[in-house]
Amino acid sequence: MTEHTNKQFDADLESVRSQFLQMGGVVEAMIQESVDAIPTGDLELVDKVREREKQVNRYEVEIDERVSLILARHQPTAIDLRTLLAVSKMLTDMERCGDEAEKIANTVRRMYEAEQRHIPVIELRHMANSVGRMLHNVLDAFARLDPILAAQVVRSDKEVDREWKSALRNLITYMMEDPRTISRAIDMVFIARALERIGDHTKNMAERVIYMVKGADVRHTGVKNAERQARGEDDAPAPDQPPAGEA
Repeated sequence: MTEHTNKQFDADLESVRSQFLQMGGVVEAMIQESVDAIPTGDLELVDKVREREKQVNRYEVEIDERVSLILARHQPTAIDLRTLLAVSKMLTDMERCGDEAEKIANTVRRMYEAEQRHIPVIELRHMANSVGRMLHNVLDAFARLDPILAAQVVRSDKEVDREWKSALRNLITYMMEDPRTISRAIDMVFIARALERIGDHTKNMAERVIYMVKGADVRHTGVKNAERQARGEDDAPAPDQPPAGEA
């Protein structure tokens, strides 16, 4: 009976992991398609993104329900419990990545239906590639239980933040030099902001992977601490936290 229960638990856990990776693959496609539509105005890509967003929402509900059932039926310990808790939290960030990709697609539709003046989008393409790599790497880190790769994703978010600020400065310059570009530039700001938020959500997921594998909560503790914890080099409490058992 115990062996049967253990086999069922393993199968249920693997199903959760597999579904989450599938969900991530759909979100990856959404980001790629929404960004590809920016310079071309391809509304077929926009419609694809919007359809995929519905699929992402279904994944979120299905996986969340499956996690709840596993927790109710079994008593997972150690990394298995951390995996379920991490996935439960990561679901929200993954779904929000999909929401941001849909926002990009909807903004593209609005821009091209309004036939707004063209603004170069080279910087946004590079930014999009950066967040796309982050998401791909966090899914890889999750699949391989690789905290080192997850820590690299946490660090990568700093570069995305720099790219967001640079894009914002350049778009403001466009608006100041040619007021006719204001409407299009504002839409481009919305797109850049959506990409930056995807980076933030992906960083959150990377921190959850580190927690899942190492049992260390690295949220709000900085990139260097995340990297140390990922390497297993620092098990001491942060300076502003008392040791376990002390008030």
